[in-house]
Amino acid sequence: MALSGELWADLSAERRIFCSVLLFSWTVYLWEAFLAHRQRRVYRTTTHVPQELGQIMDSETFEKSRLYQLDKSTFSFWSGLYSEVEGTMILLCGGIPFLWKLSGQISGHAGFGQEYEIVQSLVFLLLATLFSALTGLPWSLYNTFVIEEKHGFNQQTLGFFFKDAIKKFVVTQCILLPVTSLLLYIIKIGGDYFFIYAWLFTLVVSLVLVTIYADYIAPLFDKFIPLPEGELKQQIETMAKSIDFPLTKVYVVEGSKRSSHSNAYFYGFFKNKRIVLFDTLLEDYSSLNKEQTEGEDGENEETKSKTKNKKQGCKNEEVLAVLGHELGHWKLGHTVKNIIISQVLSFCLTVLSRRFEFQADAFAKELGKAKDLYSALIKLNKDNLGFPVSDWIFSMWHYSHPPLLERLQALKDAKQE
Repeated sequence: MALSGELWADLSAERRIFCSVLLFSWTVYLWEAFLAHRQRRVYRTTTHVPQELGQIMDSETFEKSRLYQLDKSTFSFWSGLYSEVEGTMILLCGGIPFLWKLSGQISGHAGFGQEYEIVQSLVFLLLATLFSALTGLPWSLYNTFVIEEKHGFNQQTLGFFFKDAIKKFVVTQCILLPVTSLLLYIIKIGGDYFFIYAWLFTLVVSLVLVTIYADYIAPLFDKFIPLPEGELKQQIETMAKSIDFPLTKVYVVEGSKRSSHSNAYFYGFFKNKRIVLFDTLLEDYSSLNKEQTEGEDGENEETKSKTKNKKQGCKNEEVLAVLGHELGHWKLGHTVKNIIISQVLSFCLTVLSRRFEFQADAFAKELGKAKDLYSALIKLNKDNLGFPVSDWIFSMWHYSHPPLLERLQALKDAKQE
């Protein structure tokens, strides 16, 4: 121990920081790997439907869910190990200084000298994100076309995948580079209080991106169409009005072009709120429940045609129950609270988020939607092959949403007869 202390004392400040970064990085990785190992053990050993789930989940669905989550967990282990080793090798081999020097050479050839450090930083960022995208591409391909394909979720063709990946990279750079240049300029002129100005700037940018994402960014990748006039739209508007939710529009997004996973969310500030429903959430609108026919622009060439043996999605009453839960987040102020707390610690946010999920469920219960939310949660868990059994430490650390069993138990006593 004394020798180790002497060796540490002999290290320069730079080497101490370097070693500390590596030690911290591997400590976090090993902790995450330990938690994932505990959860994989749950997937491997829990081969029968728990008694308390016997009435709501059949053995076939349970087994499909178990195998899907086991494959995802195994993939996450190997991809995580690769990422950690790659990061370590970049640090040990001087990858970051090399990339910075290369960025200086490129910006110099473009006519920018060393005084243009912001330009050099942007070139560095561009090269770093390009490297990350290329090294992550094989993992993304395997996840989409092996794991998601194997379990029936992938709806993309290879051509659609690459076109989408290129589009995402370009759009990301169009946002990232200007924002980064402004942030670096603020740091450069900010003086002793630069960190306050930088924090305020990043907060404002986050709020702006949240505001414009669904209107200007998301439509670049997916088609958003207004929910057609009808019973469901009328019921959504009535429920929103009953709690003074300032709803302006309801959209359906073609999530089925990419995956059969389902979701719903709302966005917007002040008096301009919109609700977005994935078509895979809606039993009556999901294209996966219908025979695939060629669209006006031949979209069937970009997405796969798959025949389902089961009806996917939720009935209107269950969709309303899910929205009742989401609107509960708004009514109870969870959105603003999450933005504030996200500036502190991620673990605290996870703990509080779980509490918010129970509160939002309780809000939907007060709207008289307990029975429908109960059945909707079961359907969504089944459609997404969610595994209802979790290691308690893994769940506490990772799951921002409480496990299915806990949510169902909280709703069980108040289900409508």
